[in-house]
Amino acid sequence: MFKDLPVTVDAILAMEWSDYEPYFKDLQARELTASNLDEWLLDWSAIADHLDEQYTRLFVATTQHTDDIEIENRFNHFIETVQPPARVEEQKLKEKLLASGLESPNFKMGLKKMRAEADIFSEANLDLLIEEQKLNAEYNKFIGSQTVMWEGEERTLAQMFPLTQDKDRAVREKAWKAVVEVRLQNREAVNDLWTEFISVRLKIAQNAGLPDYRAYCWAQKFRFDYTPEDCKTFHAAIEKVVVPAATRIYERHRQKLGLDRFRPWDQMADVFGGEPLRPYETLDEFKSKARDIFTRVDPQFGEYFQVMMDSDLLDLDDRKNKAPGGYNLIYGVTGKPFIFMSNTGMQYDVDTILHEGGHAFHAFEATVVPYFHERAEAYVPAEFAEVASMAMELLASPYISKEHGGYYTEKDAARARLNHLEGIVTFWPYMALVDAFQHWIYENPERSSDPMQCEEKWAELWNRFMPGIDYDGFEDAKRTYWHRQSHIHTSPFYYIEYGLAQLGAVQVWANALKDQKKAVEDYRKALSLGSTVSLPELFQAAGAKFAFDAETLQTYMDVIESELNKLEQILQ
Repeated sequence: MFKDLPVTVDAILAMEWSDYEPYFKDLQARELTASNLDEWLLDWSAIADHLDEQYTRLFVATTQHTDDIEIENRFNHFIETVQPPARVEEQKLKEKLLASGLESPNFKMGLKKMRAEADIFSEANLDLLIEEQKLNAEYNKFIGSQTVMWEGEERTLAQMFPLTQDKDRAVREKAWKAVVEVRLQNREAVNDLWTEFISVRLKIAQNAGLPDYRAYCWAQKFRFDYTPEDCKTFHAAIEKVVVPAATRIYERHRQKLGLDRFRPWDQMADVFGGEPLRPYETLDEFKSKARDIFTRVDPQFGEYFQVMMDSDLLDLDDRKNKAPGGYNLIYGVTGKPFIFMSNTGMQYDVDTILHEGGHAFHAFEATVVPYFHERAEAYVPAEFAEVASMAMELLASPYISKEHGGYYTEKDAARARLNHLEGIVTFWPYMALVDAFQHWIYENPERSSDPMQCEEKWAELWNRFMPGIDYDGFEDAKRTYWHRQSHIHTSPFYYIEYGLAQLGAVQVWANALKDQKKAVEDYRKALSLGSTVSLPELFQAAGAKFAFDAETLQTYMDVIESELNKLEQILQ
């Protein structure tokens, strides 16, 4: 067993390839037998955890300080000098294991995923993967630097978000237009980056010997249990079942707001005439109430979140030169997760912390899995990882009121729950739009290499899936909306997971409406499995069905709409 690996953060961050290489050579030199296979896998896991933690901490720093050249250089140094040789050595270890013919009964899914990785590995791609990571950082840096001048004050785009919920429609419209104006000013720069992304990815697929980049992503993301055609079946189911429901929501909002037309700046307006929900005043209050809510879901979750509070594993405030979005990542050596987001002081923050908390608890629960390749974030199916996060949003919903230690009065809690459930309904069509767009991109690389044709296709798909929002006169804002969807640029084909997981999460929630305690028990059991079983088995363990069909979707849309009706009655 490797017992001399560094354990402190500073020591891990200081590791060079020369520090890793002897451990890889040791693993490569050992004769593999049935009796030493598990120890060999555990040693490999220890090295993989160190590489993963070093990369993750360096990446996190680039998102926390997008303007810091030293941080950027440290990250680039790692991906240029450590990652490439590590990937080569990891490929040798995969080939060694696969050639041995040995199969540990405790490592079936890990072995299956290793085969997939070995099949698409190409040394010719190492430089291209570095180039892609640099483009990702460039995109984040560019988007994170965008600001708006608002009433003489420079604001980040996240700081503009609360204005989209202002009671005064004129304020909402002005704020929306100000943000759109900034994005349109940067249209050409994002499009230039896009052409570089496409070029790199087409070369990656070609070097891997695959027919297209989608096939590469399918193998890279271990999508053993569904196909591109299943995705298109899901798109069609959403178009049939959910698009009409979402359109009904937009129409109800239009009527309640007393508007002739439902415009993009009306999407976030409160239809009950109240002030936008402002659930907390300080970040300390935000964190402590989140902990109390998690404790009500399950005391262990509260303890996990307290660990994160005590260990500086939460970066939640908004500031200039901080990358957009929110995420949860895992530090492999310490086995602890880290949550990143930019607070707005609005309900969105509560939804985000509950969501990312679910991811964090997944990491804590899965620490019982011994092997990196069945425990690490990169190996847990994202389609189920997002069940962990989305189901937590719903499992926590009974406890968000002040009566239970949460943020809201009972009436505001009802508003928040209604907003959240409506958000699920209106999200599914947008998810289908994003995923359908990505299928089109990589099915038609010659056309999608032209950003103008991307804009045309995006607008066409928008009209198919998002018919309830009137963009008349603002076609350019609609055509370029894909610029702000970071997944399209930095995590291609990562979006269908949200839609499939949302259906799984709603099933977990439907179970909780009948028996909250049993639903949480099943949920925790599924989290603890890591990626030791197949994707359908993970859903089954959580009490859900892995599905794409309109019939299943309709069953749970009925549950959502029933709950929406109850909340509407409370708020009338």
